[in-house]
Amino acid sequence: MQPRAIGDVFLGVKSRRNRSEIEDLRQSGSLKCLFPRRTGKHLDAVLVNTAGGVTGGDAYSCTAEIASDCTLTTQAAERAYRAIGSEPGRVVNRINVGPSARLNWLPQETILFDGCALTRRTYISLQGDAKLLFCEPVVFGRTAMKETIRSGVFSDRVEIHRNGVPVYLDATRMEGDIQQQLDRPFVANSARAMASLVYVAADAESQLDPVRALLPVTAGASLLLPDVLVLRLLAPDGFELRKSLIPVLNQLYQPDLPRCWML
Repeated sequence: MQPRAIGDVFLGVKSRRNRSEIEDLRQSGSLKCLFPRRTGKHLDAVLVNTAGGVTGGDAYSCTAEIASDCTLTTQAAERAYRAIGSEPGRVVNRINVGPSARLNWLPQETILFDGCALTRRTYISLQGDAKLLFCEPVVFGRTAMKETIRSGVFSDRVEIHRNGVPVYLDATRMEGDIQQQLDRPFVANSARAMASLVYVAADAESQLDPVRALLPVTAGASLLLPDVLVLRLLAPDGFELRKSLIPVLNQLYQPDLPRCWML
């Protein structure tokens, strides 16, 4: 039996004296939450995987109750390493965002390695006029290291509901020779990195044209609803993905991105 890493975080955020404050925090195992020093009203929460990555049999969960503006990000890129056996590593995120609150879900890249087996599920529930900026970047091997993914499993599902009604459902499943699948012209045309972005806010429609003006030819943005903007971005590698993605995030995220994104 291989060692398994298990980590859980529960975070509650409330408004107090016109500032976002921690209401509740519980953490266990190899998933921790840090809170950088701040000067403004916004709360940044940084998830840290002290095990250094995810492999077969690992299990991580993040649960959050957000009643005031908060950004959830990660200290560094997550790594999905080679799994031994058929059991995948599992990551489950469940977040509830209350009325008038805003959640920025901005984890750094998930990097997949050859032989990885990762199952990830993210469920976000928005209440009333809650706002959301959601972004998930994925890198399929580091091209600078000449890494390829000739075998692996990547299963990812995102569900975003508003007042119990689904506004965004997305699922990705890749299995086997992932590099060969990415090489197909109508899959990724040899791209090795991608990002999905969802912006839910009253100004989503007015942001569509400015966002499109920032995109390369390998990306597209559209409106699912007048206040729901979605974007998909492909890039040859993680560096080019960030180069295209950060201007878009700066357009939709004010005033500044979390510091860990800028290092």
